[in-house]
Amino acid sequence: MTNQQGNISIHAQNIMPIIKRWLYSDKDIFLRELVSNGCDAITKHKMLHPASDEAYRVTVTLDEKAGELRVSDNGIGMTAEEVEKYINQVAFSGAEEFLKNYEGEEKGGIIGHFGLGFYSAFMVAAKVVIETLSENGTPVRWESEDGMAFAMSEGSRTERGTDIILTVSEEEKEFLQEYRVREVLDRYCGFMNTPVYFDVIKEEVPVTTAEGEEAPAPEKKEPVLINATAPLWLKAPRDCTEDEYKQFYRDVFHTFEDPLFYVHLNVDYPFNLKGILYFPKLTNDFGTREGEIKLFSGQVFVANNIKEVIPEFLMLLKGVIDCPDLPLNVSRSFLQNDGYVKKLSAYITRKVADRLTGLFNTERENYQTYWDDIHPFVKYGCMRDSKFFEQVKDTLLYKTTKGEYMTVQEYLSKHEGRLGKKIIYTNDPTRQSASVSMYDAEGIDVVVMDALIDLNFLSFMEYQGGVEDLKFARVDADSDTFTKDQTEDEKKLNEGREAAMAELFKAATGKDDLTVKVTALKDESMPAILTQDEQGRRFGEMSRIYGQDFKLPEMHTLVLNAGNAVVQSLLTAEAGEKRDLMAAQLYDLARMSTRPLEKDEITTFLTRSNRLLELLAKA
Repeated sequence: MTNQQGNISIHAQNIMPIIKRWLYSDKDIFLRELVSNGCDAITKHKMLHPASDEAYRVTVTLDEKAGELRVSDNGIGMTAEEVEKYINQVAFSGAEEFLKNYEGEEKGGIIGHFGLGFYSAFMVAAKVVIETLSENGTPVRWESEDGMAFAMSEGSRTERGTDIILTVSEEEKEFLQEYRVREVLDRYCGFMNTPVYFDVIKEEVPVTTAEGEEAPAPEKKEPVLINATAPLWLKAPRDCTEDEYKQFYRDVFHTFEDPLFYVHLNVDYPFNLKGILYFPKLTNDFGTREGEIKLFSGQVFVANNIKEVIPEFLMLLKGVIDCPDLPLNVSRSFLQNDGYVKKLSAYITRKVADRLTGLFNTERENYQTYWDDIHPFVKYGCMRDSKFFEQVKDTLLYKTTKGEYMTVQEYLSKHEGRLGKKIIYTNDPTRQSASVSMYDAEGIDVVVMDALIDLNFLSFMEYQGGVEDLKFARVDADSDTFTKDQTEDEKKLNEGREAAMAELFKAATGKDDLTVKVTALKDESMPAILTQDEQGRRFGEMSRIYGQDFKLPEMHTLVLNAGNAVVQSLLTAEAGEKRDLMAAQLYDLARMSTRPLEKDEITTFLTRSNRLLELLAKA
């Protein structure tokens, strides 16, 4: 062939800054692009020779001493005319049209339209050489130091295929470190459909023995196979075993912990989508936890957790999704076809919902064992995606303090005629154990809502849950369940005592916003109950979560049990220290049934208790 020199195109000097600064967000992507090109070249040769039993492979060779990275394949190779067309002209459109259509825009065309994957090599290389040989062709050598000026001549390759040889620049020496290159290959090339090998050329340093003789050189290590060419997600679900699913999870996500369960995605129409989504063990405080869903395009890793494809609430899961038809831009990092991607996202969501409903309907006991781990994710999904909620709403469970699991309808049916459309809950079973035990005594189940998301989820269910007039009430929200029937005369008598008692307890506790109610409770041994307005408390808690503490009054109501001996003595006691101490003590005891005293309150309580004992001893 005739030696040739020239420039890539008239405006190539404008393309290289775009490639280096804009086209790829991470420099290590260059290795993925070069290996992918090698795999593509092999695929083309396979298509032309379907009966060939040749051992195809791509080999990445690191030569630290020479300062080189080499990507070699035994694919179709290129002729001089093809190098001219696909390299020198930057594919079909040329640099000028590329700049015209894409410079300054956030989204680009599909990778391969402009042949720019190869040019990512210049992000890390001071010089790039191509040695290539096509079947029945002449070997070609192409080299460039800046991606703009090039030289072409007859090459030296003797076997079909292509070598891309990068002389790594001084600024990018990290890509001459064995661990760094292996890390990049593992991340991007771990599941490519052609065997990818990693070879390291070590400098041989002579070693002498104690006797002064030169020790034999260590045996050269064979190239290491990087990838699994037939990953589990490509198999039909019926051909996968439970152990294979678990082992794949452990291998891909580097964990010793098994997943709870999984969803195998396998569809060819209306789009080509394969993948496996795993439900890991979550925690109540899931807000700071993010899963890891690896997105592949034709077994080539693209990125983790691309929100355009994966619905936000599914980001708590772990898994792999492979969609060869994804409309990726030149960097394979952003998606552009909204209609297609929305359908893809909706399908993934539906399959997850189908898996949950299937477990609930056919494996209720197993589903219940998963619920403690998955409920924050499911609740979050319901609030974020109305279609997801419609699919799974009948599978939503509520765990009681006794460890039983119920749906909303099961709870309401069990307590029909007693609570109306109300569900009683606790957000701290330990601190609120006294109040919980009062409901237990009445035969009423208390559900546990102690996850960070539950405060929002309660309101969501009340307003959008599909059950008319549904209400959630914390165990200290009211005293109606524990109040016994009274005659009209008893009601009037107790109501007449409330003004005096309110004055007494406000003075004794220093709480001017305290409301006092006198009534008769079913349990005469219980002197008082402290209740708090549900909606007001929720609003206050919500404002604190979002850093907007409005310092709202707590709106507590102290319910005094007129049938209790202590309260009766307080109602008739003379004004003085003893009555004031009794009132303050009674308030604190009522408060302790819902939450413990804190800091200085404990000291005050203990001091007051000691003083009351002194007065009792003197009586």
